[in-house]
Amino acid sequence: MTSSRPTRAMTVLMAAAALCAATATTATAAVPASPAAQDAGRRTPKIVADWARAWNGSDPRALGALFTADGVYVDRAVGATFRGRKEISGWKARADRLIDNVHVTVRTTRRDGDRITVDAVYSGRLKGAPKPFAVPMTTVLDLDGSRCRIASDEDHYSLAAVLAQSGLPADWTPPAAP
Repeated sequence: MTSSRPTRAMTVLMAAAALCAATATTATAAVPASPAAQDAGRRTPKIVADWARAWNGSDPRALGALFTADGVYVDRAVGATFRGRKEISGWKARADRLIDNVHVTVRTTRRDGDRITVDAVYSGRLKGAPKPFAVPMTTVLDLDGSRCRIASDEDHYSLAAVLAQSGLPADWTPPAAP
């Protein structure tokens, strides 16, 4: 004759399954969904806030001052490299002459030792362009040993997207510097 009551073995198995399900749910809840979720509660590193403030400001020397004396700035989109505070300040001055309301908005940062990866939006209006642009940008900042100054900066964004959003042809080139 079979009984409608569960056997002791079945009761133990059901309890074990329930315990495993509860443990799996708790463990899953403790794991962040993504690296961005890990950074959501963190403050922007001071050097990144200073870097964005310098880009958004009107004094080109403020950007150069954030770098080591032999710092390197690479703009991958336009294929330009600048070495030293004077050249880096000159790059910011040229950007200010070429782009109205040049602006960097930091979205997230990720730090790994002396390296900070910045996800941002780069925006402004190229002088003479019919429309403004706002494109995603990733910047990789390598800091000096004391983490007080930027040793190198690499900006990655799409020049094609900047030109397309600006309403300019893909072969547009900026006017010669005065």
